Amino acid sequence: MTTTMTLRLDDETSSRLSDLAGATDRSKAYLAKQALKVFLENNEWQVQQIKEAMAEADTASPDQFVDNDTVMAWMDTWGTDNEKQSPA
Repeated sequence: MTTTMTLRLDDETSSRLSDLAGATDRSKAYLAKQALKVFLENNEWQVQQIKEAMAEADTASPDQFVDNDTVMAWMDTWGTDNEKQSPA
């Protein structure tokens, strides 16, 4: 099964897509579909990893992770005369 989708492209992107389609003897639709597949492959794994890390952090004991405020306070000391040791 396939689904039709309409995209609005700015003139430059449309022109570049047309040029590439002509140079590769492929349709603009084929190239757009391939580009979308690559985009999804490059981003889906990252979202999944973030979800897994968040779930792990939610179930972790307090000594496994350092909260953001503590890390930011530590980083604020970087490059100063009072630079602090890593909180981890």
